[in-house]
Amino acid sequence: MVRAMAKLVDPDRLKLIRARARPEGMFLHEIAAHEVKDRLELVNRRFMRPAVVTGFPDPWRAAFPDARIVPDNEVLALEPGAHDAVIHGLSLHWSNDPVTQVFQCHQALEPDGLFIGATFGGQTLHELRTALAEAEVGLTGGLSPRVLPMGEIRDLAQILQIAGLALPVADTLSQVVSYLDARALMRDLRAMGEGNALAVRAEKTPRALFRRAAEIYAANFGDDGRVRATFEMIFLTGWAPHDSQQKPLKPGSATTRLADALGTKETDLPD
Repeated sequence: MVRAMAKLVDPDRLKLIRARARPEGMFLHEIAAHEVKDRLELVNRRFMRPAVVTGFPDPWRAAFPDARIVPDNEVLALEPGAHDAVIHGLSLHWSNDPVTQVFQCHQALEPDGLFIGATFGGQTLHELRTALAEAEVGLTGGLSPRVLPMGEIRDLAQILQIAGLALPVADTLSQVVSYLDARALMRDLRAMGEGNALAVRAEKTPRALFRRAAEIYAANFGDDGRVRATFEMIFLTGWAPHDSQQKPLKPGSATTRLADALGTKETDLPD
């Protein structure tokens, strides 16, 4: 019997959390959209039929007014080969199947079309994770899922290759934000639509846990009476394959010795 894979994210809970998001919480989306625009400007090409996949349309529509905005549903409303650029706008971390999300974006690209994805990386909110874990272990002796696990840059870069995109590149941008205290950070996370939408999560949380977590946060990650929070944004870039693109040489096809290219003497290793 084939069993369905357990889902990490509860889509109904995620929809409810996103409905409570506020415009003032969209500043990270605005930063991500600006970074994507910068990357597009570095490409010597005009993109006439872009699409943006995101759970937060307003900041991305403002940045890309000519783009088609598509919700980040499990099945994307994208037509095969319809776009010369597809942007995944800071929502990939909430996907239960990020590989399939990127693959669908690839399928929506024309040959030599560009994919750019922006997503949160593994260092995001590491301070809050530490404070919550230490507080919960101290109070209850156990741990409950409270912050979404996010991928590291190496793992996320592999998604591009698995999804069949060529010339894959991944880079990272770290944003450190200052808050009055941990409670202010958690209020901001609600405004961002980035609350706890994990499918397996604690149903009830004792108030003492958040009080203790705030104390630990201030003690370990405080600066001049405030606290800092890290948001790591990872940008993934890949191209729909095309014959005009550069391709790696086959192993053993080199016609020049490495020692000659480096201008050095080749030394045989002992058996």
